[in-house]
Amino acid sequence: MNFASFYLTKYSAARHDDCVHAVLQMRICYMKTGSTIDFNHVCKRYGEVTALHDFSLSVEAGEFITILGSSGSGKTTALNALAGFMSISSGDIRIAGKSVADLAPERRNLGMVFQNYSLFPHMSVAENVAFPLRMRGVPRKDIDGKVRRALQAVRLDTYFARMPRELSGGQQQRVAIARAIVFEPPVLLMDEPLGALDLKLREALQFEIKSIQHQLGCTVVYVTHDQREALAMSDRIVVLRDGCIAQVGTPLEMYDRPCSRFVAQFIGQTNLFSATVDAPGYISIPGLGVSWSDARASSTAGSHFVSVRPEHLARRSCGDDEVRIDVTLDEAIFLGDVIDFSARHSSGMAVHFRESRSPSATQLHRGDAVSLAFSPRASALVPDL
Repeated sequence: MNFASFYLTKYSAARHDDCVHAVLQMRICYMKTGSTIDFNHVCKRYGEVTALHDFSLSVEAGEFITILGSSGSGKTTALNALAGFMSISSGDIRIAGKSVADLAPERRNLGMVFQNYSLFPHMSVAENVAFPLRMRGVPRKDIDGKVRRALQAVRLDTYFARMPRELSGGQQQRVAIARAIVFEPPVLLMDEPLGALDLKLREALQFEIKSIQHQLGCTVVYVTHDQREALAMSDRIVVLRDGCIAQVGTPLEMYDRPCSRFVAQFIGQTNLFSATVDAPGYISIPGLGVSWSDARASSTAGSHFVSVRPEHLARRSCGDDEVRIDVTLDEAIFLGDVIDFSARHSSGMAVHFRESRSPSATQLHRGDAVSLAFSPRASALVPDL
């Protein structure tokens, strides 16, 4: 049973009182300290299948960390294990230094937001947001103020009496966020909360979620398959692959210094050129007929790729410390402020580059010969993993 089903099934028969719908202009005043989280060698097995393998991760108090991976990578398994909605096969999970591996979900004091909102359809906005407080036995005299503050945080403080069916998808997700934060949890779990929304709304809510997290100071564990969301919102990113951690780092580290071919491809767009490391201290890309002296080659062996982001390939005169690539333009994709170009080297190798919109960029056409240059310092040498 997933978290949403558990939540709805366990509490759907509870009785609810009416909420006050008046709007008060009150300053948001939440707790300012989140909790640390530690996964210690956590494994989750389903028979012969290992969904999570030796998963170890320490999350700082107040950190926004994103678990990023494709379908089946283990990201939701990790989140559900933290939430308590599935047991772990081995290892331990600690929140604020205390083991929660044997605690029921409702005793872990975690807020959670789901992709499908999981609002009670028969309850008003205010009643939905008040629900976790009632389940915790919070006195009614304290509930109204907490509900108002939570709805103010998500900019829905005039929607107290609305029913979920009267709200847009984005508004419903804001209500779900308000419900998750109303009891001031030290940790907020978010399971692909923007996945059901259109692009513009997703981008708007990214800023709002970060703003809310800064107000609360809580620790956020965010799960997504969308690498753009991860780059935009995270303090750190955990990339999962087949139940194992592929890399952990800041968005800048993940983008500029991927540790493997897989991570370089998974985080953002890139050109991956099959490379050889030649002694002493040389890297070459046989398919492009280029090579250069590089300190990274002195301590590296095995099969490798050079990762060059499209924005690091530029139409300019090649400097002494740069690498030149001559290509023929195939396609141009206009994206408003930038233009993405697809080109091809004489060897047949595909090359992608990106430019800001300019008169010269808009005048490029299919079949044009283009000379590109990149600095090796802006590239990453990654193993074939």
